[in-house]
Amino acid sequence: MSVFGLDPRVERHLIADEGEVIVDEVAKHWAAKVGCALEMLAAIPVLLLIAVLPKQFYFVPLLGALALLLHGLWRFVGLRMDRFVITNMRVFRVHGILSQRIATMPLSRILDISVHVPFIGRILGYGHFVFESAAQDQGLREIRFVGRPDERGLTIQRVIQRAGLRGRSPVPGTPGFDPAGATGFVPAGATAPTVPTQFERWREERQATATTAPVPVVRPLGESGPDASAAQPGGDLDDTAEMPWWRGSN
Repeated sequence: MSVFGLDPRVERHLIADEGEVIVDEVAKHWAAKVGCALEMLAAIPVLLLIAVLPKQFYFVPLLGALALLLHGLWRFVGLRMDRFVITNMRVFRVHGILSQRIATMPLSRILDISVHVPFIGRILGYGHFVFESAAQDQGLREIRFVGRPDERGLTIQRVIQRAGLRGRSPVPGTPGFDPAGATGFVPAGATAPTVPTQFERWREERQATATTAPVPVVRPLGESGPDASAAQPGGDLDDTAEMPWWRGSN
């Protein structure tokens, strides 16, 4: 909601034709504006100095009070126009009064987010974001005075996860869980490959060996022929074996 028409209008910076939408728009926490309010209030005692100063020096407290009032008001407007925006594609910051400056960073370049909550911030409910990115973008390195920092940090992590920029951890019992643990995440609807157990591998090796190993030939006792250790399929007969008596005579 705009206050006195002070609205940065972040919607005009969206890539609407690509489906970019605002997930969260973060304004400065009210604690950041306390200094501005105190500065403007300090103009009152400065102005009261007129009662103790000679008339020829009246302009001094007048100018001092006016400077404090205008400077505090300028700071307040600047904080009011400073917005941090989280979309489904990126994060960006819009700030500036007469001229706006925009710092943007795609979600794919966010490596880590640190949330610093000082002691007074735990009481008042604000914190500071520190972004670690592939390239340290000016204006997005640190976002100060963020209200509900833990909730906003989870929002950014959730957006990154939904964008598919982080690997998913398979959950047991879900369609994407791989029981072998060797193939990672399997899309829903697909069948996870299975890895044979040690006993199954040993059985397959035994079957493969049985089909290629030579088979011994068993002869009746007293019958001459190839040795029992000779291979039947493709094995060569012993040429020196004794021939039967009825085949030995010509």
